[in-house]
Amino acid sequence: QVQLVESGGGLVQAGGSLRLSCAASGTTFSYYTWAWFRQAPGKEREFVAVIVGSGDGTNYGDSVKGRFTIFKDNAKDTSYLQMDNLKPDDTAVYYCAANTFYSQNNYHLTTFYRYWGQGTQVIVSP
Repeated sequence: QVQLVESGGGLVQAGGSLRLSCAASGTTFSYYTWAWFRQAPGKEREFVAVIVGSGDGTNYGDSVKGRFTIFKDNAKDTSYLQMDNLKPDDTAVYYCAANTFYSQNNYHLTTFYRYWGQGTQVIVSP
């Protein structure tokens, strides 16, 4: 059974940085597609970033391009989201997600992902 556990959330001032981690178990980690989404209060869950297991290609949501970086460590079965130059609008619960394959048309959709973590809270103060 696949399990995803996020960590690394917290409170940070605007302009600061955080690194989120998503530790996976029960998977062939290196071949999966890994993504991060976020959900702010009263809003829908939003795509943040994705990394493709087979070739390490990445894509990002428009609101985080140039500030966030997704990467993974296959040896540790862990994906990461490095968040720099954080803004108050980045405040949300961040979720990692995974699936066994990649879809260029659907990677940004919550419905595409089979596995989800429990979420980690990020709060960015002005």
